[in-house]
Amino acid sequence: MLFIQNALFYIGTGKKLEGHMEVVDGKISRIGKEISPTSTAKILDAKGKIITPGLIDVHTHLGINQEGVGQAGHDFNEASSEVTPQVNVIDAINMKDQGIEDARRSGVTTVQIMPGSANVIGGEMVVIKTAGSIVDDCIVRNPSGLKAAVGENPKKYHNNRVQTRMGIAARIREKLVEAQYYMEQRQKGKCRPDLGLENIAKVLRKEIPLRVHAHRADDISTVLRIQKEFDIEITIEHCTEGHHIADLLAKRNIQVSVGPTMSTRPKLELAEQGWNTLTALEKAGVSISLTTDHPVISIEHLMTSAILANKNGLTEQQALQAITLNAAHHLNLAYRIGSLEQGKDADFVIWNGDPFDLRTSVAATFIDGKPVYEKND
Repeated sequence: MLFIQNALFYIGTGKKLEGHMEVVDGKISRIGKEISPTSTAKILDAKGKIITPGLIDVHTHLGINQEGVGQAGHDFNEASSEVTPQVNVIDAINMKDQGIEDARRSGVTTVQIMPGSANVIGGEMVVIKTAGSIVDDCIVRNPSGLKAAVGENPKKYHNNRVQTRMGIAARIREKLVEAQYYMEQRQKGKCRPDLGLENIAKVLRKEIPLRVHAHRADDISTVLRIQKEFDIEITIEHCTEGHHIADLLAKRNIQVSVGPTMSTRPKLELAEQGWNTLTALEKAGVSISLTTDHPVISIEHLMTSAILANKNGLTEQQALQAITLNAAHHLNLAYRIGSLEQGKDADFVIWNGDPFDLRTSVAATFIDGKPVYEKND
């Protein structure tokens, strides 16, 4: 049992609390101004410190696009075909990747790791906590979605198979229709098991969302068209030109991750990349999450992204929620992570100053109530 006292808590819901928090068996058991420790509690005095929920990055390639090892660490795109729904990133994640340690040191406690965007359908993704040496012990949700991509990347990497945007959309539709037929035949016992179609069937049954890499407004519109045709759940990943169709995204209640806005604009579909996308989406009422797309931007700059989003129009509350509670909703895990509330996982960050000040450092990171990083002053 752990009792943290005298801290300023940023709850993650927009509220702040000067008080205390109790952790029992990896969960937040109590949080408030008037609570007192039990006789058996370990006391942690956090006077003068700010505590936030553990940060969440909803779109990364941690452990599958490893740093410092070159081609040997490139396990994020299975390029044997333009459609690979049968693969799952869990079989490629290296928990010794330096980026996972960097995540802990910068207060990132939960990440979604997904295949790259070379393929039209890239495979299944997982959500993990960023502490542990065996990936199976770190899993929060597996699978957490099926990756798809539209736009420049599939055209670039598979131009002998799909050469146009309409060709990419057609391949997605073809696989969804094929999976619909497969489900009917499997129910009748008339076809053999197919791993890839089984994974697409999870999308059709709304067990997992189709999470689609899309930058341009027309590409996003295509994804929304397919979503409506097949009545599936989707998220838009990157959403670079989302400001052009913010009202439509809000009307359709689509969750989006935006970023990495700190990066350069190395390709045509990033020409309109800017912080104005976030403010337009927020104003329209779209639930937004920020992403580093690690290693495009290092995972350690997730909080930096929130600071810059605040500088460019979001309030501190909106920016923090984009990497905590909104991100948890994006992953369908808000019942468990994303805010400092009773019953949720005790994932939190102790800061030695204002987290929206770039000079501030992470003093400690806790996952499931246990310290996984402590700064040595």
